[in-house]
Amino acid sequence: MKFDFNYYNPTKIYFGKTALNNLKKELANYGENILLVYGKNSIKKNGLYDKVMEILKESNKKVVELQGIKSNPTYTQMMEGARLVKENNVDLILAVGGGSVIDCSKGIAVSAYSEEDPWQKYWVDCKRVDNKVVPVGSILTMVGTGSEMNGGSVITNEEKMLKNGRVFSANVYPKFSILNPEYTYTVPKNQMVSGIFDTLSHLMEQYFSGDDNNTTDYVIEGVMNALIDNARVAIENPMDYEARSNIMWCATLGLNTVTGLSKEQDWEVHMIEHQVGAYTDCPHGIGLAIVSVPYYRYIYKYGLDKFVRFAKKVWKIHGKDMSKDEIALAGIEKLSDFIKELGIPTTLREIGATEEMLPLIANSTEIMDSGYKKLTADEILEILKEVY
Repeated sequence: MKFDFNYYNPTKIYFGKTALNNLKKELANYGENILLVYGKNSIKKNGLYDKVMEILKESNKKVVELQGIKSNPTYTQMMEGARLVKENNVDLILAVGGGSVIDCSKGIAVSAYSEEDPWQKYWVDCKRVDNKVVPVGSILTMVGTGSEMNGGSVITNEEKMLKNGRVFSANVYPKFSILNPEYTYTVPKNQMVSGIFDTLSHLMEQYFSGDDNNTTDYVIEGVMNALIDNARVAIENPMDYEARSNIMWCATLGLNTVTGLSKEQDWEVHMIEHQVGAYTDCPHGIGLAIVSVPYYRYIYKYGLDKFVRFAKKVWKIHGKDMSKDEIALAGIEKLSDFIKELGIPTTLREIGATEEMLPLIANSTEIMDSGYKKLTADEILEILKEVY
C-alpha cells in the first residue's frame, strides 16, 4: 500500500428483499417534515411510491415532494429543492431513485442554507461545507453511481453548459440507504447497462493509477470480474435476483471509497464524459463507455504494466507469445467487445453530439493530473474525434 489513508464511511446499508422494513425505524430518528425526492413516474408505476408513502404516513410525517429529477440533475432542480427545504423546515431529505436523484438530494442538502451561491462555492471553488446540512436517506432503484454510500454530487448547470462533480465529506453521505435488488427489475435495459458500465468505469478509474502491488487492486479485480459475470446473466434474464443483487453490491463497492484506498486515481474519462453529458444530456454510463476505449488506447503505454495485468486478470488473456503492447491492446479490445455485448452505442454521433460540439467539449473539460498521462485539450479533442 503506497499511500497512507484514513477510512470512514458512516452510511448504514440495509440490503435485500426485506430492506424497506427498516425505513420506519430510521424515520423515527428525524423530525416530522420530509422532502421526498424522486424521478418521473417509475416509482409510481412499480408501486414503490405507495409503499413509501404508507410508511411515511404511519410514521406521522408531513411530506413535501420534489419530482421529475432528470438523469443529469440540473442546478435549477437542485435550487428548487433547496427552496422547498427552507420553506417547509425539512428535517430529512428522502431520495427514492437512482444516483441522479441521490446526487441531487445531496446537492439540496448542502445548498439550502448556504449564504453564498452554492454552484460557485461548492461545484466550482470546492470550498468546505460550513453551513447547516440537511440529512439525506436513500432508497435505491437504479444501480451504478455508488451515490447511496458516498459524498458525490454531480450537477449540470444548463446555463453555463457545465456538468461538475463534487465529493463532499462524510457529513453529507446518506445516513442510511435501502437496497432491494427487486426495485431494479423494471429499469429499462438502456438504463441498466448504463449503470453497469458506470460501475465498471468507477473501478477502472481507480485501478488505472500507480503500478504498486496494492491490495486494493486485487479487490478491484474481484469486483470487476463479479460485475462482468453477473452483467451477462442479467442481460439474458433481468429478473435473476442473484445477478441483480450482485450487480447492485458491485456498484456500491465500486464507489463507496473502499476501492480507492491508497490509489492515486485517474477520473479523466469522467471529466470528459461530464462535458459530453452537458452538451448531449446522454445517460452517464453510455457516455463513459463511448469515451473509455479511445482514452485507454491513447494512454495505455504510460501505464503498460497495469494494462497488461488488466488484460490477464480481468479478461483472462494468457499472452503466450505476445508482447506487452499486444496483451494490453487485446485487453482494451475485450473491453470494447463487452460494451458491444451490453448493446451500448459506440459513437458520439449516436447520442446526439455534433461535430461542432467536439471542440467545445474538449476545451471545457477539466484536466486531471493523477492518471498515467496528463492530457491537453487538443489531445482530448483527438480522442473525441476518434469516436465521433
